[in-house]
Amino acid sequence: MDGFQTIIYRKSQGIAHISLNRPRVLNAYNIEMRDELYQVLEAVRDDPEVDVVILKGEGRAFCAGADLTEFGTAPSLTIAREVRWERDIWGTFLSIPKPLIAAIHGYCLGSGVEMALLCDIRIATEDAVFGMPEVSLGMIPAAGGTQTLPRFLGISKALELLLTRRRLRASEALELDLVTGVVVREALDSEVEATAQHLLSMNQRAVRAAKEAVWKGMELPLEAALELEARLALGAMSTRSFG
Repeated sequence: MDGFQTIIYRKSQGIAHISLNRPRVLNAYNIEMRDELYQVLEAVRDDPEVDVVILKGEGRAFCAGADLTEFGTAPSLTIAREVRWERDIWGTFLSIPKPLIAAIHGYCLGSGVEMALLCDIRIATEDAVFGMPEVSLGMIPAAGGTQTLPRFLGISKALELLLTRRRLRASEALELDLVTGVVVREALDSEVEATAQHLLSMNQRAVRAAKEAVWKGMELPLEAALELEARLALGAMSTRSFG
């Protein structure tokens, strides 16, 4: 896959590498990036040669949020909503059964936070900065932030981050479980690669079943979630030769 303007994509030995590539604007998320990312995510979801996905940003940031020269300027809320659902990028993230790793450095704001929270493992550098500025700009997050943040941070901390425009350093993000690990900038690529290789070394059926049990189980009553877990566990054990 090539010819993208806002994404760099490469595949190597079971790992799909997706890089947001608008470094001059700190990888601000625009409509073109949405369309290209949608295409890439669908491809890696359906590619039998891909078992792990890494998402990162080129240049000085992971993603500084939505490009406000495009987003927030629609002539009506109806049109803005139609544009949002033309490419359900966030639903596509959630449809990927393979583990996703977010490699985060620099600014991770707005849409950047939302994308990271749709990944399974989030490794950040010490210089990473997190924030949700939408409310202060007269909007609310439109890519899942009001729903994913409370699930990871709890209601009180999520509301604080959403309503105050407060920014978090990586150390505080780690304490709040917004990220799963923090490393020095020079170690980010090697740490993410090592994590990906570790995931590749395991039974892929079991990896995917565990991911499905957690993500789907969060939305179910406990009894139904336990039934889901039992069904997935049985399926994983009956196909132990998979991958």
